[in-house]
Amino acid sequence: MSHENYQSIIETLHECMTTCNHCYDACLKEEHVKMMAQCIRLDRECADICTYLEQALGRGTPFVSELAQVCAEICEACGNECKKHSHDHCQKCAEVCFKCAEVCFKCAEECKKLAS
Repeated sequence: MSHENYQSIIETLHECMTTCNHCYDACLKEEHVKMMAQCIRLDRECADICTYLEQALGRGTPFVSELAQVCAEICEACGNECKKHSHDHCQKCAEVCFKCAEVCFKCAEECKKLAS
């Protein structure tokens, strides 16, 4: 598959990365930052894997299915953690992470079928 075939996935990954980075930064500024430690950790993990998958898709990686599966799992974990917190940035992050997880799970499945 070409880069163009992944354009909507790439856009979703980029949105998730920027949203997680915003949440990460905002969590560091919260009054009880220690209570936000897991959220901060998962924001970083999620932003990093989304960035990696975005770049890998752009260069035509043969590991789309595997990387998309891992990305989906991390996005889902980040979303689950963020939704525990009442801050607007966390709620927005959870929403975007769940959207990205859904897109990545779908991508992983479709790419697995194409490879078979």
